[in-house]
This record gives sequence, structure tokens and C-alpha cells, in this order.
Amino acid sequence: MFDTVKKNLEARGFSVRTFATAAEAAAYLNETIDGRTVGFGGSVTLKDMGLYELLGSHNEVHWHWVNGQEERKAAMGTQVYLSSANGLAETGEIINIDGSGNRVASTLYGHEKVYLVIGRNKLAPTYDEALWRARNIASPKNAQRLGKKTPCAIKGDRCYDCKSPDRICRGLVVLWGPMMGMETEVILVDEDLGM
Repeated sequence: MFDTVKKNLEARGFSVRTFATAAEAAAYLNETIDGRTVGFGGSVTLKDMGLYELLGSHNEVHWHWVNGQEERKAAMGTQVYLSSANGLAETGEIINIDGSGNRVASTLYGHEKVYLVIGRNKLAPTYDEALWRARNIASPKNAQRLGKKTPCAIKGDRCYDCKSPDRICRGLVVLWGPMMGMETEVILVDEDLGM
């Protein structure tokens, strides 16, 4: 399933691993990341995989979803950072939309290595379709999950490019390749994960 996107991601300079299940991917990450400081971005994928608990048993892990908002800054200074994506194009572009910026900032700078764990449901044939998915599927679901009072959360159907103070879509980052000086490994999982 991932042959085309794997080839295109590797051509862009990303390291890529593919797994049939989230459990296999979690076992790989648990074995690979050891004795490090680890930061987590806000991610339903990472939560559902139980990675905080797994990695926390033998790493120093910082995640604002578990230990409060002050953990955002601590997570930004870690050796390793884990996140997911809102959309992935088969052509190799990785798309994320963020509200406070900590998650997207950490995929751009400051860590020795970044892992992006991406389920098959995030995959789209083209960049435009991956961007559409991020804006019109992932973002409304995340706004609903967070109890926001935005048109997309209330109607649950698409992005309205609203001006609401509750808006969580405040920044868009597209990775065309790994940032210079920071290795980025994409973990592709043949299961639906996250929003």
C-alpha cells in the first residue's frame, strides 16, 4: 500500500519505516528510543498507541496532554520529538495545521531526531488533496474533540476559514523534506490512526 509514498518520501530525504499494525510500530519505537529525552506533540495517534506509557518507562518524556501546559516548553527542548500529521500526499509532502504552534515548531527545529507516525487514513494522492484532508477532515474533528465553538466543530462537515477566537487552525506547515541538521523518520502504519 505504501510503495509509492515511501519511494517519494525517501527521494525527498526522509527515513521511512512501514508497519502493518500500530502495535508493531509502537514496539519499534519503544526499542529504538532509549535513555533519551522525548517530547510529544498533541496527537490522538500517539495517545491511542500508548507511546507515552511505553517510552516513559525508560526515557524522560514530556507531554502537555499528560503533565499540563508547562510541558510544552520542556517538550521543545528534548533530544527526540514525536508527532503525527494531518495529511500526507503520495507525492511526499507532509502537512500539519496547529493552533499554538508548539507541535509544528518542533517538527521544524530544535531536536536531534523527529518521528512522524502516520496512519493510512491520512494518505491522499496529491498535495492539494492532502491539504484538503487536513483542513476539512482532521481540523473539524480536532475542533469537535476539543469542544470548540467554531462552525467546523458545530457542523462537522468542513473548514469555514472562520475568524472565531476558538479557532484551532492558526498555522500551516508543509514539510517538503527533513529540515537541515535534523533527521526525520516517517513511520507509516497500515491502520487508521488519529483524526
